[in-house]
Amino acid sequence: MTTISRKAALALAIAASASSTSSAFTPQSFLATRAGSSSSLSMSTVDPTVVTKKEYQDICGVDFDDKTLSDRLKKTAYLYPKHVEVIEDFAPLVDKMVDDILLETGEKSWQPQDFLPDLSEDAWVENVKNLREMAAGVPDEVFVVLVGDMVTEEALPTYQTLLNTFEGCDDPTGTTESAWARWSRGWTSEENRHGDLLNKYLYLSGKCDMRSIEVTIQHLITNGFNPGAQKDPYRGFLYTSFQERATKISHGNVGKLAKEYGASDLQRICAKIAGDEGRHEKAYQAFCTEILKRDPDGLLMEFGDLMRGQIVMPAELMTDGMDPHLYENFSNVAQRLGVYTALDYADIIDHLVKHWGIEHLTGLSSEGEKEQEYICRLPNRYRKLAERSMNKKKDEEVVTQPFGWIFDRKA
Repeated sequence: MTTISRKAALALAIAASASSTSSAFTPQSFLATRAGSSSSLSMSTVDPTVVTKKEYQDICGVDFDDKTLSDRLKKTAYLYPKHVEVIEDFAPLVDKMVDDILLETGEKSWQPQDFLPDLSEDAWVENVKNLREMAAGVPDEVFVVLVGDMVTEEALPTYQTLLNTFEGCDDPTGTTESAWARWSRGWTSEENRHGDLLNKYLYLSGKCDMRSIEVTIQHLITNGFNPGAQKDPYRGFLYTSFQERATKISHGNVGKLAKEYGASDLQRICAKIAGDEGRHEKAYQAFCTEILKRDPDGLLMEFGDLMRGQIVMPAELMTDGMDPHLYENFSNVAQRLGVYTALDYADIIDHLVKHWGIEHLTGLSSEGEKEQEYICRLPNRYRKLAERSMNKKKDEEVVTQPFGWIFDRKA
């Protein structure tokens, strides 16, 4: 058989495989489908009696094994090719953050056990008793907010899934050595400690119905959440810049309340977690700063559009299977305690606008200038709305609600 006829036969075999259950190519799993791409990316095994590896690569232009999967992905279409090009341009900075600045690993890293009684020690009973005595002095309202924060942290699988949807930032093999894949895994490894630590603390405190909490965690991970990132890395980093700061504020304020009620161990735990969130916040904000240097119009357009839809809180779809308004009730308690309020929302926007110097950006397109003006007005607008809403709530009678997390006690 000549080379040309051999290739023709191979092409026919590939075409026939789409409609035949018995073919040279047996799909194993779909990895991704991108808009604008004429084919799905799938891992396949090849029948060597029909097609050789060299012939497949010659016809398709790419190889089919895991080792060259990254090359295959580079040949597919992106929804946001310019945005991917921009974030790839500052990938070396991301590498530096992973290695030198942000992600602590090995012996330098803290672990949940550093903040909890060691049950292998002879004095473990006394140490647990001391933890429970301090926890007993913390009001149920504070514990409700602490549980809500912990549940949010425990939905970490959802957040890593989200990171891997940002185009150009994904980890296609699970061990990809790109800067963005390393960042995703490193960030996840740090965040994983937060839920672990709070979960164990709540268990040892003896004040919570852990099964109800575990049901809530499972529901939240199952329900997922959609922050409106739309696979766009610009929108994704804008969202995480906001959300990491919000989480830092919430954990920090719970820690202050814990200290006020004499739970110094809980205060220390919350402060440590807030510190992590603060480092992560700086990283995501630095990513956006780099984008602004390269594509200010592009980032402003996405920032304005994201804010018109408002920021979706990651735990909005939480439920314990009993209370259909669980997130709303939890959020109301957090607002009453001043842990996270509408004013914090306005202050975060104000911080981002000032941190990125949005008011002083020049050389923008006419559309970019319109978004610049809109974004710079947002902090005052939201602050007025927040003050009006909070003043109105002051005049309303507080209606406490039962929470399954604390054995249906009201808060």
